[in-house]
Amino acid sequence: MENISVLQLGKNAKAVETILAAASPKAKNDALAAIADALIARTDEILAANAKDLEAAQANHMSKAMQDRLLLTPQRIAGIADGVRKLISLDEVVGKVEEGFVRPNGLRIQKTRVPLGVIGIIFESRPNVTVDAATLCLKAGNCVILRGGKEAFSSNVCLTNVMREALAASGLPADAVQLVMDPTRESANALMKLSGYLDVLIPRGGAGLIRVVVENATVPVIETGTGNCHVYVDASADLAMAVDIINNGKTQRPSVCNAVESVLIHRDVAAVLLPMLKAKLDEHSVVLHGCEGTAAILGECVIPADDADYATEYLDYQLAVKLVDSLDEAMAHIKQYGTRHSECIVTRSLENAERFQREVDAAAVYVNASTRFTDGGEFGFGAEIGISTQKLHARGPMGLAELTTVKYLINGSGQIR
Repeated sequence: MENISVLQLGKNAKAVETILAAASPKAKNDALAAIADALIARTDEILAANAKDLEAAQANHMSKAMQDRLLLTPQRIAGIADGVRKLISLDEVVGKVEEGFVRPNGLRIQKTRVPLGVIGIIFESRPNVTVDAATLCLKAGNCVILRGGKEAFSSNVCLTNVMREALAASGLPADAVQLVMDPTRESANALMKLSGYLDVLIPRGGAGLIRVVVENATVPVIETGTGNCHVYVDASADLAMAVDIINNGKTQRPSVCNAVESVLIHRDVAAVLLPMLKAKLDEHSVVLHGCEGTAAILGECVIPADDADYATEYLDYQLAVKLVDSLDEAMAHIKQYGTRHSECIVTRSLENAERFQREVDAAAVYVNASTRFTDGGEFGFGAEIGISTQKLHARGPMGLAELTTVKYLINGSGQIR
């Protein structure tokens, strides 16, 4: 791709927007199949580009967890391609009639799904997002302008070129997928203010990125991603289950937004649970930041926690721990520090479970299950563009339907008002 201005990218997208919106399901699916095949065929080329990014990451002392977000392997590329192929099997959303009715005057009204139009995605060092976001937008009939982080620049350029060439070969316009080639802050600011060209902007990344986008964008924004997720272990909890849920939520993949960052433990079970939990987390060298009660049980291995620790999305092998006296105190803590992403209670009490799910304000609220399930694939949506933590337009995993809006189609026979 040429290094052209963000404004020109917007003009390019608008020029082909109608073509994408009108593309048949077969045309879009053929393009997706071509992209999946090209990813596999050009794996060596993609890995070579990714190696440049990894070399720079190591030179810049990027954390191992963040390097894992950046890393591509043959297996991960195959997984990305498989994800694209799964999109083909998903039901078409464009043109779906949500509801239809006939008014007393004979007007026939149909509420119908249509593409959003041109979507901008600003994301950080996860090159798989480049393909996931582009192909999801394509399946939903949208053009997309991608702006990745400089850490994954070489990977993103290669992946975007692969997709654009596959699109062109399949008969759809290459400009349906474009990448901002300038990784500086100026290009991000320009994308945030691309009014008249972008229909919506979706930031995917840490709290800092999302805050900057929300505060500076003049185009509509859907907030996604920031996940200061909690597990509250109730006094009645199955403690072995609690250990498994916390360990999975923290260590299965700590660098993602649905990983557990804080654990709240009812004081009545802390003396038994904390040694069990520490023994399990020690297998992954998890660093604990805890309150005085936590330190009194586990000793000097606990780093004293303050408000900043409880507000932190670590995205690493670190965990904040606090002892609480009640469900109410746990929910108050979540209200103060949570990011409305995913929250969990481990309990045998039906009353406490129902209260927790009713009163905790988050996109996904779990009883006795890992927060790692907050994912489009795990929810059966097939794929997602991100996890929305806001309440307007979409909330939770954003699948194909959330990348569309509605249009009312009205048919009459000469009615006037």
